Amino acid sequence: MAWVESLQRAIDYMEDHLSEDITIEEIAKQAHSSPFHFQRTFTLLTDITIGDYLRRRRLSLAAKELTGTDTKIIDLACKYGYDTPEAFSKAFRKQHGVTPTEARKGIGKLQFYNRLVIQVSLKGAEPVKYHIVEREAFQVVGVKRAFSCENGQNLEGIPKMWQEVHQNGVNDLLFRVNSGQIKGVLGVCVDQSAVRPEEMDYWIATECDQEVPEGLEKLDIPASKWAVFEVRGPMPDAMQSAWKRIFSEWFPSSGYEYTGTAELEVYTDEDPSSPDLYSEIWIPVK
Repeated sequence: MAWVESLQRAIDYMEDHLSEDITIEEIAKQAHSSPFHFQRTFTLLTDITIGDYLRRRRLSLAAKELTGTDTKIIDLACKYGYDTPEAFSKAFRKQHGVTPTEARKGIGKLQFYNRLVIQVSLKGAEPVKYHIVEREAFQVVGVKRAFSCENGQNLEGIPKMWQEVHQNGVNDLLFRVNSGQIKGVLGVCVDQSAVRPEEMDYWIATECDQEVPEGLEKLDIPASKWAVFEVRGPMPDAMQSAWKRIFSEWFPSSGYEYTGTAELEVYTDEDPSSPDLYSEIWIPVK
């Protein structure tokens, strides 16, 4: 449960510094995690980004002070990180549906978001199917793109990248040059936050033990122990559900730890809408 405790420690840190300008690097440090991995895990478990959480909590506390004290609106704007009363008013209205002035007069209903408390659910009724694989280093080839993890920009950009490779023929090419142990096309997440803060490289690739085909790039995957999870069901819901169960149920109880190297999603050429579609998630562990 050390992983859960680390995550809660990071959340508590955010709560203790809501009126300060804190960075994702400082938050992730509390969980002994890279900014990329912490943001990815946080979003998987909560369905919101860290930026969204901070904004919701700050505006919730601002609403509480606004209706319970005589603090000036301009002072609340400054306290909760807004440069001008106008920017504060705009964000306040977006969350609460009323302006700060209207809220102070008792007009409308405010939306208050409580602080997060991590509670692990060890259900066990529906098993998480996985096996452990140890592999030497191998090569994948494909196309890559850098994405910012800030405010979930990667969550918007990656689906668009998949649409492009299906339209421009790259997806078909990858299936043709697939010649490794892993059969299918891969979505590969590579943490780059150590050299490019809050950034990741995303590859759409395939395992290939031959020369790099023209128009593609090469990525070397290091030797690792992998937890390989079975995913059943239509995309993208089945994949998203599997990721959430892995981090909310499997990791807290398995005894394994995430090692921080590349993560793989394995897709076949079957009908992506099929309820029996088989896919995999490969996570490097120790």
